[in-house]
Amino acid sequence: MEALIEVVLPVFLVIGFGYAVAWKGWFDESHVDGLMKFAQQFAIPCLLFRAISTLDLGQEFSLPLMVSFYAGAVSGFAAALLGARYIFRREWEDSVAIGFCGLFSNSLLLGIPITERAYGEGALAANYAIVAIHSPFCYGLGITAMEIARNTGGGIAVTAARVLKAMFRNAMVIGILLGFVVNLGHIPMPQVLTDGIDLIKRAALPAALFGLGGILYRYRPEGDLRTILFVCVCTLVVHPVVTWVLGSGFGLGQSTFRSAVVTAAMPPGVNAYVFANMYGVAKRVAASTVLLATAFAIVTAWVWLSLLG
Repeated sequence: MEALIEVVLPVFLVIGFGYAVAWKGWFDESHVDGLMKFAQQFAIPCLLFRAISTLDLGQEFSLPLMVSFYAGAVSGFAAALLGARYIFRREWEDSVAIGFCGLFSNSLLLGIPITERAYGEGALAANYAIVAIHSPFCYGLGITAMEIARNTGGGIAVTAARVLKAMFRNAMVIGILLGFVVNLGHIPMPQVLTDGIDLIKRAALPAALFGLGGILYRYRPEGDLRTILFVCVCTLVVHPVVTWVLGSGFGLGQSTFRSAVVTAAMPPGVNAYVFANMYGVAKRVAASTVLLATAFAIVTAWVWLSLLG
């Protein structure tokens, strides 16, 4: 219960405040969009840039960590996709978008603040290693699967071009890549510049969490409840269970293991809806899953933290 009160609830309270002010009309859609634009296109890229530029890449980018987390992500994707197709009889394109909800956990806006509150800022290295390839991996898999489902033709080269175009238009991916450039190139950063970037990055998570609440207010759950609940299980249970089993088998260190499981246990992020909206399929399921899974995560995150100790 202590983990629920001291670690989980403060994070979700910030989301709840954002939801409440949007509901009351005190923070309209244009305000929410402006705040999220600042967070996602400026503050969070600064946060990721600083984290990756100072990360010990040789130590934190371990194959066992990546296999443990991303095998869990792929398991969530496969379970949600196949369930949508063969249990709920959805079209293949719908099924891919629904599968993406089981793939794309909210590693950044929820995984990092919950891990930090639970285990301290020093425990975040593995989180940043996961986040560094999260968007490229998930969008790469999702776009490839969707192009196969749509059978639009063009071959591997066209599909790869679409994946790369989606990646390099993302400000967070650009922030990550610049961080790698500074890190691997051992490029010195002037103190005045790092101080300025640090001022911006401190606003990243509070602004993003508050804005996320406003975004979630738009996603009122409608219909398809059985499908939505099934996907919630895929993202909140299947992904972290697979990560736990593999992480235990690989003998991950305690801090790395905790980061992997906590991140895997997060609900799908808003990008799950963005992906569905990009292709115009399963938008209602994706939006409602983001909302309901985020609400359920108040309890499930506490359960996973309790199990991790």
